Parts: sequence; C-alpha cells; structure tokens
Amino acid sequence: MSVGLLAVVDDILTAALRASAKSAGVVIDDAAVTPQYVQGITPARELPVVGKIALGSIANKFLIIIPLALLLTAFAPAVLPFLLILGGCFLCYEGAEKVLEWFGVHHGAADDGPRDEKKLVLGAVRTDLILSAEIMLISLSNIDDGLDIWQTLAVLAVIALLMTGIVYGAVALLVKIDDVGLRMAKSPSRRVRHTGTRIVRSMPAVFRVISVIGTVAMLWVGGHLVLQNLGEVGLGASLELLHGVEHLLHPLGAVVAWTGETLVSAIAGLLVGLAIVGVIAVIRRLRSGGHRAEGAGAH
Repeated sequence: MSVGLLAVVDDILTAALRASAKSAGVVIDDAAVTPQYVQGITPARELPVVGKIALGSIANKFLIIIPLALLLTAFAPAVLPFLLILGGCFLCYEGAEKVLEWFGVHHGAADDGPRDEKKLVLGAVRTDLILSAEIMLISLSNIDDGLDIWQTLAVLAVIALLMTGIVYGAVALLVKIDDVGLRMAKSPSRRVRHTGTRIVRSMPAVFRVISVIGTVAMLWVGGHLVLQNLGEVGLGASLELLHGVEHLLHPLGAVVAWTGETLVSAIAGLLVGLAIVGVIAVIRRLRSGGHRAEGAGAH
C-alpha cells in the first residue's frame, strides 16, 4: 500500500512539474511586479508585508482560482476567455498608469506620505490574482487528461504552493539584499566591506530596473491575455497578429521570435491600458462636473 501511495505521490509531483513548466514566464513576471509594492515602507515591515501578500496569493489560488477554474472547465469553459480578457485589461490599465507616472502624469491624488500598508497589500494581492490565474490556467491546460478530479486537484495544489514559494521567496530575497549589504559593510574584512558598500549603493538602481521590468511585465502579460483570448472568442485578427509576428521572426531564432511577440503584446497592452485610463479620466471628469453643477444649483 505504501508503495502504491508513493507511486501516486510521484505521479502527482511529476505531473505538477511538467504542467507548470510552460508558466515559467508568468512566474518571472510575478516576481518582477511584486517588489514595487514594498517600496516606500520601513525596512522592518518589508518581510511582514511580503508575507501578507504571499498569504493573499495562496488564498487567491486555493479559494478563488482553483475552484473557479475547475468549475468553469467542467461546466462553462466558454466563460474562461472573457474572464482572462478582463484580467488582462486590468493589468494593462495598471501598467499604463505606471508608464504615465514616469512622464509625470498622475491620476487621482498623489501619495507622497507614508504608504498605507493595508491598501498596499490589497493592491498587490489584486494584481497577484490576475497573474496567479494565468499561471494556474496555463498549468491546468497542460495537465494530462488521464488524471481524475482528485489527482488534478492535488497537482494544482502542488503547483500553487510551489509557485507561491518561488515568487515570494525571490521577492523576500530581493527586498532584503540591501540589509545583507549593510551587514557586510560593517565587516572587519576590507574586501567584504567593499562588496557590501557596492551592494547598498547599487540597490536603488536595481529597484528602478525591477520597477521598469515589472511595469513592462504587466503590459506584456496583460496585452498577451487580451490578444490571445480575443482570438479565442472569435476575433481572430488578434491571434493572427501574434502568429504572424512569430512566423515572420522564427527563421531568425526562437529568442528573436519570442522577443518580437513579447514586444507586440506589450505595445498592445499599453494601447489598451491608455484607452482604459482615458475612459476612466473622462468618467471622473463628467462625475466631478456633475457634482460641481449640483453644488452651484444648491447656491
């Protein structure tokens, strides 16, 4: 019996590793996006905040994504592409807002004071929901058909825990590297001190680069979700665009083809995001104009 149980566990772990392999790109994106949410908080709260976001990510996967994905796959598979389009649009919107902030364009009140930890965690968990959904759906689509519902559930549970550990372990390491550098800078060894000082001095630039990568990742993943799933619901031109770029660049190598497809997805994501930002700005302006008119009428 124990041999049979070990064989089942081995099958589940093997299936989990195989199914999760194709979601590696989104995992990297998730790890790049998250560190920007802990910038601006005190060093003592960095790891606790990362821990809260990780717990939120586990809740997203186990309480929302896995049950919903299994139910929709079984009873309403046609709904999944529409949900992914909505999720992609949300990522495009967040990415476009970040790009506008680079050029000094802010929507809503600027936040120059201490960051609200609760809002920060909620924002990160909300973004994680979209990225985790794509990770789990990609993994689900690559699980062997021969598994029963309980084995599929076990595989998804392993993937959820594995991916959460990888992403937030990497994030925790990134946000605490400067503390490691500070400790090294106080070492009696001159060589260690020098290395520690270089680490500390380089971290602001590292986080700026990570912030840019995270924003591009939002636009890339969001744009790809929108283009891919618009094709799934009948708007084939978006899929033809992706496949056309891949076909055109494939003779130059797989890396060049992937880069071209990623660039197209990111540009599409930016355009979608800017359109959403513009619509929201118009709605806000109309609402504020309506409130002003009501105030003038009251006088």
